[in-house]
Formats: sequence, structure tokens, C-alpha cells
Amino acid sequence: MNQTLVDAVAALPRGDARGLRFVSTRGDEHYYPYEALEREARNHAKKLVALGLNKGERVALVILDPEAFILSFLGASFAGLVPVPIFPRGSLNFRTRTRYAETVSHIVRSAGARMLLTSNSTRETIEDVLAVDTGLERIVTIEALLDGEPPACDLPTLHPDDLCFLQYTSGSTSLPKGVMVTHRNLVANATAFLGPRGIALRKQDVYVSWLPLHHDMGLISVLGALICDLPCVLLATEAFVRRPGLWMEAITKYRGTISFAPNFAYALAARRSRDQDLEGLDLRRLRVAGCGAEPINAQALRQFCARFEPAGFRAEALLPCYGMAEATLAITFHDHGQPLVTDVVYAAALGLGRAIPAARDNGLRTIELVGCGHCFPGHELRIVDESGRALPERCVGEIVTRGPSITVGYYGQADASADAYRDGWLQTGDLGYLAGDQLYICGRSKDLIVIHGSNLYPQDIEWAVAELPSVQSRGVIAFSVMRDGDETLVVCAEGKPAEATALRRAIAQKVAECAGLQVGHVAIVQAGSLPRTSSGKVQRRRTKAQFEAGELEEHS
Repeated sequence: MNQTLVDAVAALPRGDARGLRFVSTRGDEHYYPYEALEREARNHAKKLVALGLNKGERVALVILDPEAFILSFLGASFAGLVPVPIFPRGSLNFRTRTRYAETVSHIVRSAGARMLLTSNSTRETIEDVLAVDTGLERIVTIEALLDGEPPACDLPTLHPDDLCFLQYTSGSTSLPKGVMVTHRNLVANATAFLGPRGIALRKQDVYVSWLPLHHDMGLISVLGALICDLPCVLLATEAFVRRPGLWMEAITKYRGTISFAPNFAYALAARRSRDQDLEGLDLRRLRVAGCGAEPINAQALRQFCARFEPAGFRAEALLPCYGMAEATLAITFHDHGQPLVTDVVYAAALGLGRAIPAARDNGLRTIELVGCGHCFPGHELRIVDESGRALPERCVGEIVTRGPSITVGYYGQADASADAYRDGWLQTGDLGYLAGDQLYICGRSKDLIVIHGSNLYPQDIEWAVAELPSVQSRGVIAFSVMRDGDETLVVCAEGKPAEATALRRAIAQKVAECAGLQVGHVAIVQAGSLPRTSSGKVQRRRTKAQFEAGELEEHS
């Protein structure tokens, strides 16, 4: 078995039948058979080595175009360098510029990157936002790197425990930390997920993706596909954002059998699809529709199934997963080809740490959670209490896991690594429970809202509020603050100024219905103004800090 990403790419079959296809925002296609992909990667690598970079040194990648990103990433890998993907931004206003400058400068500085590789179109932005004390020696554009022929030079030998790349966490609860992913981690995760004991790849499988490559789900799904000889079709992320229907059209056109996306993408695709958009779609070949990277909403998945069933989509293709960057990517996955599994439990009992199955129609508030399947082959998972003691089924506790996919820590952060990685077990910081052979995710332990002695999970409130038609998609954040010695619930939602008064009333009523609570304060803010990570996740702690400091610009 190949033990590094470079070994895997070098061992891919020759010929034109299998490879990577890149589709631009304009619809232009560039196809790389595996042999051409390896040749281009080696050429990139030689040019990077010629710049004086040595094995193990970090190179920041701020590249929007998927084709340029993958070739640059593989080139850095063949050169023995450690790529550090960073989210590329286009236009920036004052607020987003400040946030972006803070994030990019922090990542470059903490990674100790000697060089940053970007494109002509984004170089000016990067030079504008980078702080002067990052330690960066040079910024090189892809266009300049590719100018001329590659020099003749030897490329270093790689080993399984060498760092493959640094994956900076989304920073939804703090400044991003650089997760150290080794080649061994990457190969183990890919083969566990895609191999015979995972979804069992078939020769005719084709992976279709629009996911951003700076994010772990987008990046590792493509690298995993290369490791396991799964042909890929990669769309530009902004093309999906502009027109979500492009996703299903691409699956139809390229005979896609496997695709992955966060929960919001399934909801968006269903919501934006019109009856006439279904004409010509053929989703019968799509056998794996993976869902992860954020909390999974059962209703959103059902709506997707109902919307695209006329086009041949089968509900059994849905594959809920649970994972995180610290585990390379995924930790658990649903049994492939089986119906969606959910658990309806009493909300009050769940807040007290017990997942008690709910009887029907007895008037008590319930919560429906999606089963995220079982642990990967060769890996272990437990639910533990605060002392680390394993809990029985249907008891809520912290999820801990270990196995060959678990990464080796955070780059340059020994204290944070020691706190998260204990005796080989990754402390995920997520709360959940086991029932049967399924893992159910309740939420982040640090985001819990505790009011009147009961625990509330903010995403349950956020999902309920997001159902209101006047609320912007993914534009809700719930948290608690201290008021006069008591915890008080605060809900922040993005909406229009003219609808602010009515929306406050509607949100207060919705929260009372779904959680039985009175909202202490409802803040209606401009669309797009709530803090988010580069992958679009809401930043509860940052929003809470802005609220407490009086920095949220609320509509009156």
C-alpha cells in the first residue's frame, strides 16, 4: 500500500481514461490524466526547490482557482514542503478587511511560512492585508512560478510520518490552530473511508465536488480520491454559490456517483430548485451523497430527498458523517445504502444529559437528531464524562476518539496539543451519545447555553429561528449572557431594517414554541454582518463578544 500522498500519485494508472477534470466558472474544462497530473506536479516541485526552499518548510497557499490550487499543493508535496491552505478573499470592506488581515497574518506567522504562493489577481489583496511581522520572506505568483522550464534537480524522499500539510481549523471558537496532518494520517483516513470496509469504491465511480479546497472537507476529499484512484470533477466554488443548481447538473453531465457537501448546501439546493430545473436531471447514478462539516438537520435532508426524487435521487444515497480537522477529516459514517436514521428524544431530558426516546403526541418538547453512523475501521470512539469515564448508551458526554487518522497535534502550540490529545485520545470538545450502532451529535460543549439548570444546544434554537422566512439563510446565532446575576438568552439574526420590529416578535414567539424560553434580547443586524469563519460557519464567541462590547450594529 502507498504510504504517502506522493507515492499514491506516482502509482496511479497511466493512460487517458482516468484523471482530474477542472471546470471553470465559465464552463471551460481542463482534463489531466493522472500521468499529466504527476508530470505537472513534479515540474511545480522543481521550481519551488529552485527558489531555495528546503524539505519540511511551510508554504502558504492563497489560491482561488481549483486547478492552480491542486497543482500547487501537489507541487509543494513533491518538493517535500508543507502546504498551508488559506482562504482567498476578493473584494473587502473595512470590516471584512480587518478580520481577513487578522486571520491571514496569524496563520502565516504561526505556521512560520517562508513563502506565500498566490495569483496575480489576489497578490495585491494579500500584500495589503499582511502584517509586517509575519516573518514571510517572499510572495510568489503562480504565473511567475510557471514562467520558463523547470530546472533539473532531485526531489526529496518522503516518509509516512512527515508532515503532509497544516490544516488550520475554522476558528469558530478561537483563532485558527494549525492541525499537523501527516502522510500516514491522510492515507489512513482515505483508505478507511473509501476502501472495501468503507463505501467500497467501484471502477465506474466518479467524484463531483464544488467544495472550497482551503477547507478540510473539500481538500481531503480530493486528496483521498487521488490516493484511492477515484476520478474527480472539480467545479469552481463561486459557480455553486451563484447557482446551486449547477451541482446537480454536473452530477448528471459527468455521471457522478459520489459527492459531499455540508448540510446548508442540501437545504440551499432544494430551496433554490424550481420544477423546470429538474428537467434533464438524472441522479440515478449518485450512490453516495455525503453530509458533514456542520450540524445535520433531518428536515433539510428530507426536503432535499423530496425535491430531487423525481430526478432519480434515492434517499439511501445520503451518508451523514461526523469528523473534524484534528481527525484528518471524518471519524464516523453512516452505513452506505441504508435509510437515514434519526432519534427523536425529549428536549428537557437531553438538556440534563439523557437521550430518552420520545413517545408520540404527548405534548412534551422533542428534538430530532441525525445518526452519524459508526466509527471508521481500525479506529475507536467513546463517550466520556468530565473525569474521562466511559458512559453507557444514551448518556450525553464528550466524544473522544483514537486511531491512525488522528493527527499529531497543533503546530507550535504544545499546550493546546496537550489539552486536546491525551494518552492517544483526541478530546473533540463535541457532546454526543451512542444508541445502537449510531453516534448522535448534540453540539459543542463550550457553546452550551445553561438557563434555569437546563442545557440548551444553540443550533436547535438557530435552526428553529432560521425557518422564519424573513431570516437570512445561515444568519442566526444564539448564546447566553449574564444579566443581573442570571443567564439570559440572546438571539442575533440577519434581516432587513424594515422588518426588524416584526422579526423580533416572530423570533421571540418561535423560541418560546421550540424551547419554552423567553428571549432576553433579539438583535436584528444587516445581512452578512455576523462574524463567520472562512467556511461560512457562524462564530458564536466572537458575536457574543461584540454584543457584550456594544459593537453589534443593530437595526432599530
